[in-house]
Amino acid sequence: MELFPPFEETIAGALASIRSGRRSCREVLESCLDRIDAREADVRAWAFLDRDGARSQADRLDADLRAGRPIGPLGGIPIGVKDIIDVKGLPSAHGRPGWEGTISQDDAAMVRMLRNRGAVILGKTVSTPYAWIDPPPTRNPWDLGRTPGGSSSGSAAAVAEGMCLGALGSQTGGSITRPASFCGVCGFKPAFGRMPGDGILPLSPSLDHPGPIARTVGDLALMADVPLAPKAGPTRIGRLRGFFEERSEPAMLDAMEHATAALIQAGIRVVEAPLPDHFPEFARHHFAIMSAEAATFHRRDFESDPARFPTRMTALIEAGLRVSAVEYLEAKRFQDAFRHEFDAIFNEVDALLTPAALGPAPTPETTGDPAFNSPWSLAGLPTITHPIGLDPEGLPLGLQLVGAAPPDLGASLFGLALRTERAIRLAAGAPELPPPGQT
Repeated sequence: MELFPPFEETIAGALASIRSGRRSCREVLESCLDRIDAREADVRAWAFLDRDGARSQADRLDADLRAGRPIGPLGGIPIGVKDIIDVKGLPSAHGRPGWEGTISQDDAAMVRMLRNRGAVILGKTVSTPYAWIDPPPTRNPWDLGRTPGGSSSGSAAAVAEGMCLGALGSQTGGSITRPASFCGVCGFKPAFGRMPGDGILPLSPSLDHPGPIARTVGDLALMADVPLAPKAGPTRIGRLRGFFEERSEPAMLDAMEHATAALIQAGIRVVEAPLPDHFPEFARHHFAIMSAEAATFHRRDFESDPARFPTRMTALIEAGLRVSAVEYLEAKRFQDAFRHEFDAIFNEVDALLTPAALGPAPTPETTGDPAFNSPWSLAGLPTITHPIGLDPEGLPLGLQLVGAAPPDLGASLFGLALRTERAIRLAAGAPELPPPGQT
């Protein structure tokens, strides 16, 4: 198992430098713009950059600092926003190739929350078309011959490359977790409905989850506004094997064994956890809901202008049009029952542990297989992914922690993920992370 790469700037580190006066908000922004100038032609992470607007935002924050006014818990942090998420005054092309998009008249609720906390909105990151699986132009910063994953392709690639310090993504199947894993960063898919979806192009309203992508678990918590502290006391993690090991590539299997050993060494108890009896049925019902709801939303545009939809999105809509009302309602009943099948398991463990993806990033004709993520999107359970190292070819690999549906945004899952992240980095001899701070 290879070690982690040298650690680069985090949200927590940038906030500390701004608050101490070592750097201005404008200087933090310009460092991101320098990375964009150096690498965007190769990585192609951005659908639209708002350089002037971002500089104006940063300058206003610096003026507030000089005047002694508070700038918010994310004051001065450059953030990218997935192209299906509205940003006031910026175009939303929804990942559609060759289309300039329409200008959004208002911020999505998630963007508004970030602005209110002082974040600098740098621009729109590339999404796969309509947040489905047609490949994007974006390339993986670790290997330009690999996909960054999808559909939050540009968000993960931009964070990995240091073009922004955090980004917003969304997940219907595996569109936060998989890109984060492929690009060596962290992703948080909250429990269903815990983050507002207003102002976001839907793919499947029953399955869509907006969430952040960042470099560390602590940075995710800062973006999500979740108080963060390592979980104290005894911890039990249930490792899921079976389905997950049967489909994992050798490098991922090896990485998961090393990660499990690191957790045990850190005093975390890892036990075998069973899969629910009806687990094998999840994929059929997930696809029925997703395709039917996508077809319902896009049907009018699809019938009037089918050429605007790329090949795989066309296939999804056509499949959805064939889903009967009985099949859809059966899938919705399964979804509710499936969520509750995990209740007994979470009475025995604090979280479940799986690989975040089948293996490292594949070549760019695909965005990768979401099979390890779709169950949790269907169940609406919160997940956090963070890196566990590199494969023999130097490509990132990640784990996925799954929590019970919490009454809040998931502070307990974050506390556990902070502990697993530290344990695995320590065992790998990776650089120590900066303190995560508090929201």
